[in-house]
Amino acid sequence: QVQLVESGGGVVEPGGSLRLSCVTSGFTKDYYSIGWFRQAPGKEREFVAAITWSSRTTDYADSVKGRFTISRNNAKNTVYLQMNNLKSEDTAVYYCASKLGYYSDYHLDYPYWGQGTQVTVSS
Repeated sequence: QVQLVESGGGVVEPGGSLRLSCVTSGFTKDYYSIGWFRQAPGKEREFVAAITWSSRTTDYADSVKGRFTISRNNAKNTVYLQMNNLKSEDTAVYYCASKLGYYSDYHLDYPYWGQGTQVTVSS
């Protein structure tokens, strides 16, 4: 059974940083991509960042480019999202999701999801 567990969310002031983690388990194949998505109250779930199994390819939403960095440690089955220079508009529940093969920026392409972790950026 595939499982994803996020952690690292919290409350931070504008300009601050957080690092989210997503620990995966249960995969029987090792060529899966991970995507981070977020959803704010009253808004649709939106793509944040993604990374392929080899880490050779990463992608970011325009709104987070230059501020967020996605990385993974396959030996630890963990994907990270380093978030710097956080803004109030980054406030949302952040989810990691996985799919076999190449990544996608469309949330419905991902069959496996974590439970989410809340990120609140407020002074």
